[in-house]
Amino acid sequence: MFKRVPLNVFLLGLVSFFNDVAAEMIYPIVPIFLTTVLHVTIPIVGIIEGVAEATASLSKYLFGALSDYFQKRKIFVVLGYSFGSISKILIGLAFSWPLVLFARFIDRLGKGLRTAPRDSMLLENATAQNKGFIFGFHRTMDSMGAVIGPLLGLFLLSVLKENMRLVFFIAFIPSLVAVAILIFYVKEKARSSLVKPEFVKINWSILNSRLKLFLMVSFLFALGNSSDAFLILQAKNLGFTTTLAVLTYVIYNISQTVFATPAGSLADKIGAKKVFAMGLFVFSVVYFFFGMIKNPAWLWLLFPIYGIYIAFTDGVSKAYISEFITKEESGSYFGIHQTLTAIGGFFASFIGGLLWYKFNPSATFLYGSAMAMLAFLIFLLAKKLLPSPRV
Repeated sequence: MFKRVPLNVFLLGLVSFFNDVAAEMIYPIVPIFLTTVLHVTIPIVGIIEGVAEATASLSKYLFGALSDYFQKRKIFVVLGYSFGSISKILIGLAFSWPLVLFARFIDRLGKGLRTAPRDSMLLENATAQNKGFIFGFHRTMDSMGAVIGPLLGLFLLSVLKENMRLVFFIAFIPSLVAVAILIFYVKEKARSSLVKPEFVKINWSILNSRLKLFLMVSFLFALGNSSDAFLILQAKNLGFTTTLAVLTYVIYNISQTVFATPAGSLADKIGAKKVFAMGLFVFSVVYFFFGMIKNPAWLWLLFPIYGIYIAFTDGVSKAYISEFITKEESGSYFGIHQTLTAIGGFFASFIGGLLWYKFNPSATFLYGSAMAMLAFLIFLLAKKLLPSPRV
């Protein structure tokens, strides 16, 4: 498999791997740190995470468009990963919640800075025949970090007698490795200095009908795709210990690691649209059963199947979008798609939390399942009315 991967793509995969190791080391313990060490109330935790995610949501399109304007990607990616690294040190130094808020703000700003420009760099190293494979491989490397990170975090908490500050400082190391690989080894393709900088204009009225449909379906689906924190809470709700709940999350990441590259290759063979639609269907089925099960043993089956949904949608969605755009405008289109899905996800988590609180946990998952099935059916039925794309 590695022989088929361009060097830049492999290096960007390593960058994502080390960054995700660092991020997932601390992801499960930040809310615990806030509530038990800094003695912050749950509403303040909600404000911190809300501001953080809103920052990422609103900045992805902006920085994607700017990378198109300047036709430079690497500077945005370097700054983005660097902000993420610095945030881990700041959380470790925090003795009050405003510094944690600032740290989470720059961490998510970093994600907004890097995401669309990085995907554009991946596209620049792909061909029409292997786009799905390239994005799938990158997803695999990213997910591999998400497997190791939580396990390493649990191990360090045990060895360090739950010294969370020290875990934050240690998490800085793999994130620094990611930035170093990016700065010293990842190369950006040279561009002509004669090209006049200009912003990509996304005109909805003349947008390709298939791309327009995809953006609408993606947003509709995102409105039911609430935070994965609800899955962990459901595992706890059904009787799992914190350690077992984290382990199910690890199994989910193992699943997407295993299936992401094959899913990308399948998209190259049968079409990204078909694979993405299958991902929506899998999500709907899994969320339905998350809402219905009473026996926690089912979680050991549902979490790995949930990983298949990610493998069939994340990288595949980028491969599908790239069928309708040029590489020079990819930052803007990747950015607008990521911003739309992030905004939808924000509302999904808000709605999911209300349903959980006002009714019961099942309502949260049945709502998500219904939205995914609606998106799947619209995507499936509308495709017969649209012309075939030119590839």
